[in-house]
Amino acid sequence: MNAARPLILVTSFEPFGGSPVNPTMRIAEILQALPFAPGSLAFATLPVVTGVSQGSAWARLAPALEALAPDAVVSLGESAKAERINIERVALNLRDARIADNAGTQLRDKPVVDGAPDARFATLPVRALVDACVAAGVDAELSLSAGTYLCNEIMFRTLDDAAIRGLPRRSGFIHVPQLPEQSAVRGGPSMPVESAAHGVHAVLVRLATLLAESRA
Repeated sequence: MNAARPLILVTSFEPFGGSPVNPTMRIAEILQALPFAPGSLAFATLPVVTGVSQGSAWARLAPALEALAPDAVVSLGESAKAERINIERVALNLRDARIADNAGTQLRDKPVVDGAPDARFATLPVRALVDACVAAGVDAELSLSAGTYLCNEIMFRTLDDAAIRGLPRRSGFIHVPQLPEQSAVRGGPSMPVESAAHGVHAVLVRLATLLAESRA
């Protein structure tokens, strides 16, 4: 791909759990329309399907990593419990799903990757990214749990793959709150998509700036 470096791959998820929307897809649409001077962005929307077989989230992400060779991967996921943007610090080698995925699979007490470490830490500059989001006027915080569903799985698989192959250089996960229309149906906190996209954009600009400085 002939794109300006640093190149950041941003992933989102399809709707799941009975909701007709996923805020991460809408955020990705907004991000694609915004200028991004520090480098360039690429996007991939992942199915909410566990494992590595055809049709899974990893089966769609892995080829994109090979084709794009991004400098960093920032994966986005929805959290119905989040009150603000959550920058995740750690992924567990554990799949313990509260609900079935979109293929009807519900795993309990299963590793993400057999023989891999119990946990992998994000390789993003997480504190700097929280600060960038807050400076942009959007509430954000560090989180110590990406859960045990597909968000955690994709974070772990990406970090584990990078630990083995050395690419991408940086990887991590961001949880965003649900949309107000989702909250109206199932309760819980929410954030307008425009606010969430503004915060994520600030995070990506800061990350790209730091990556460019490290390459200089």
